[in-house]
Amino acid sequence: MIRTALAAIYLVLVIVFFGPLLVLYGLCGGSMDTFYRVGVYWSLLWMRPIGIRTRIEGLENIPAGPCVFAANHTSNVDPPVILKAIPRRIGVLIKKSVFSVPIMGKAFRMAHFIPVERESRASAMNSIREAAGYLKQGLSFLIFPEGTRSRDGRLLPFKRAGFVLAIEAGVPVVPIACAGARRILPKGSLRIRAGEIVVRFCPPIDAAAFRMEQRGELAAQVHAAIAAALPPDQQPAASAEVAP
Repeated sequence: MIRTALAAIYLVLVIVFFGPLLVLYGLCGGSMDTFYRVGVYWSLLWMRPIGIRTRIEGLENIPAGPCVFAANHTSNVDPPVILKAIPRRIGVLIKKSVFSVPIMGKAFRMAHFIPVERESRASAMNSIREAAGYLKQGLSFLIFPEGTRSRDGRLLPFKRAGFVLAIEAGVPVVPIACAGARRILPKGSLRIRAGEIVVRFCPPIDAAAFRMEQRGELAAQVHAAIAAALPPDQQPAASAEVAP
């Protein structure tokens, strides 16, 4: 529990002290690239001292232009690790409730992170359209197509909505297999353990080759690529790939 206490203290310090300074920097016209890099750095600074290591593989698979990164999701620690692993500033589609956290929600909005209201299809599609606009301006995006954290660590079926984003913008999808995060902080637990998180970038899939009515096929290909790159204990237990 010492690791958990140290992480909690650090995150409170970030939100209460460092967060307002970062937001003020952005509001005063500071570079958004610097704003993003510093924010990601602060969000990860607590990990190494308590024994959390990261390993990154497959960076050569990331295309030069804008793209959609699609990753599996098993823990609250994998999003910041994945953000740090991606060697460019990106936007993220994340659940709306996260934006209710003071300071953090404002910082997320300034960084072009976009809230998704999963219970409302109309609202979710508005979020997709907003992200597509940023993609066309050159900003890549990260999505978690399972829609929630996997409780047992195994890859869940994918929802199709996030792949509308890639098809509409006509950009590649880069599958990301993230392994080991659940052992460090499982869903429903507050206890943090030491360990290694592996972030593996798979070869990109060209979403421009798919029509909108084929978004399920694109989702299935990305699901298969991530499943193949995960260790056996994180591969999907059932044959389902794409949620209705």
